[in-house]
Amino acid sequence: MPTEVVAGRRLSATVGGLFAATGDDFISGPVSSLDLTFDGIVGDFHAGATRRSGGREPWYPRGTEMRNERQLSIVSADELSMAAIDMGIDRIRPEWIGANLLLDGIPQLSMLPPRTLLFFANGVTLKIDGQNAPCRLSGNSIADHFPDHDHTALALSFKDAAKRRRGLVAWVEKPGRITVGEGVKVQVPEQWIYRA
Repeated sequence: MPTEVVAGRRLSATVGGLFAATGDDFISGPVSSLDLTFDGIVGDFHAGATRRSGGREPWYPRGTEMRNERQLSIVSADELSMAAIDMGIDRIRPEWIGANLLLDGIPQLSMLPPRTLLFFANGVTLKIDGQNAPCRLSGNSIADHFPDHDHTALALSFKDAAKRRRGLVAWVEKPGRITVGEGVKVQVPEQWIYRA
């Protein structure tokens, strides 16, 4: 059976918000611009050409040095809103889950495939590595903002509510500065499902 190949396509988006984690954990805060090098966001918790492996990489012993494909976390307001509804809360703010970039205008942002390129109007290029799986740390951070809810139950509900809605992780292909309100051209590559 021949493999079906879906042609690539181009989309447009806008930078709706920018956030940096300049403290000692992944929680980010709003900023008006992000300066990017090949190591990621200057001064950010997730910056670096390499990182240490964790639970997402069971094929390595924890703490193994590896390429950092998670330099930036990208989310959409629509998907966060849907996850919040499923969790029974009124909002999830991007900074609570350590997001760096809020993109507006891309339906089903989390479903963009690996190798998608984001070309920012001011010259930066990001390459999508893949989906960002929901984790308990983000769930706990969200629950911290709703003291009237059962903390444990709310934190645990994030994993299912945000599945395929948690956004994407990306790395810097071409450095520079990103600003709020900037236009973005999105190049979705050819796609196929390997069945052999």
